[in-house]
Amino acid sequence: MFSKRTDPRSIASQLIVLFTLAATLLLSCGLGVFYWIVVRHAFAEDNAILADKISALSADFNESGPKIFGQELKAHHAGERAPYWIRVLDSEGRTVTETPGMDRLLASGVFPPAQRSISSVRSRRDYRWGVRLFSLIAVNEEAAGHTYTIQVAQDRSSDEQVERKFGVLLIVVLAGSLVASALIAITVTKRALRPLGEMTHSLERIRPTHLSERVAPAGWPRELHPLAVAFDDMLARLEASFTRLSQFSADLAHELRTPIANILGEAQVALSRDRTSHEYREVIESTIAECERLSGIVDNLLFVARVDAAREPIERTRFDARAAVEKIATFYRTIAEDRHVAISCSGEGQIYADPALFERAVGNLVDNALRFTPKNGSIQIALAEHAADFEIAVSDNGCGIGPEHLPRVFDRFYRAESSRGSDGAGLGLALVKSIVELHGGFARIQSEVGRGTTVTLSFPKQPVGT
Repeated sequence: MFSKRTDPRSIASQLIVLFTLAATLLLSCGLGVFYWIVVRHAFAEDNAILADKISALSADFNESGPKIFGQELKAHHAGERAPYWIRVLDSEGRTVTETPGMDRLLASGVFPPAQRSISSVRSRRDYRWGVRLFSLIAVNEEAAGHTYTIQVAQDRSSDEQVERKFGVLLIVVLAGSLVASALIAITVTKRALRPLGEMTHSLERIRPTHLSERVAPAGWPRELHPLAVAFDDMLARLEASFTRLSQFSADLAHELRTPIANILGEAQVALSRDRTSHEYREVIESTIAECERLSGIVDNLLFVARVDAAREPIERTRFDARAAVEKIATFYRTIAEDRHVAISCSGEGQIYADPALFERAVGNLVDNALRFTPKNGSIQIALAEHAADFEIAVSDNGCGIGPEHLPRVFDRFYRAESSRGSDGAGLGLALVKSIVELHGGFARIQSEVGRGTTVTLSFPKQPVGT
């Protein structure tokens, strides 16, 4: 049993969601790495500029001394917004000079401990005052035998604003990219799944009266080609089954109509006037014969239907095939002698099959051969045991069957009337084929017009270990 899925999600929605999630992940990672690289690059540039500034200040300080350096510092920054804030402390920690207004923004205690070299700029300290961000560094310098500390603060407020705006810009770009990815995913998915919709429309046109239509796999994408081929094969099987069913229904109606019409006609004639008891007896006997014929047709049809539905139980056993065939030949020899037909058996072997079904299949073949074997003819039943199977061949030297009829002789109700006229119902060979296929074997026929017919049944050997 196949379980039916109740998941309402469509393939298109799943593809769109997965594609959008993948795009979100990739874009987030890409833009995140890009933002990190830009920020790190700006940080490195600020450090390099700060190192250059400290180096220049140290050179000026050593060249001009604290007093002149302080005068230049105050004169240079008077009335300007300084990008750098500079303070010089003596060995006692007292302020020697500083950028005007620096004491209100940056106390000397917020700076990191002074270092001996400007290489320590990598260990700067960041300090926030209101909305302004400063990078702080301090170095020691020697002048006139005294040690001084130079504290430098870099105003990074503008850089922080740029980083913030850059981050917002990347978020906007990411959001827009996600919207664009979703739209692209919807467009691509609809375009990719369009062949499925076309295939659905093609299949919707198929009706019981239009089973000859096909999906035509040549025009579909490579991924749908196997599906189209499978649908075409299924339609071909359905068309063949529907054709056989329609033909079977017509043949069945034809076969049943004749005996029923005979029974009805004879009864109506018998009731048209008073009859003698002998005449009524003849009508009843004729009716019984027709009913027996109907009963035989129905029994055979029920058996074949059960076999086709795999509901017919079989009880296999290993028995002597020669003894079973001799029993069948003995039963038909009385009829054969009246027609001057000889029945002979050859071969030996043990067969693994249902004895009753085996006798029924071989008996149908012998009965069928008797009807088509002329006077002074012969019927041979040959047994042959092989490594993988056991064969029974029933041959006659009758009128034979035309090659145009051979592909259909095992069909129900089919009779090659042009070459082998018969009063049978056309179910004998169909029943034989059903029996042998029920055992897992097969049946084949060879015939030549004017020379005779051979029907061979192949039964598989007993499975190993059974």
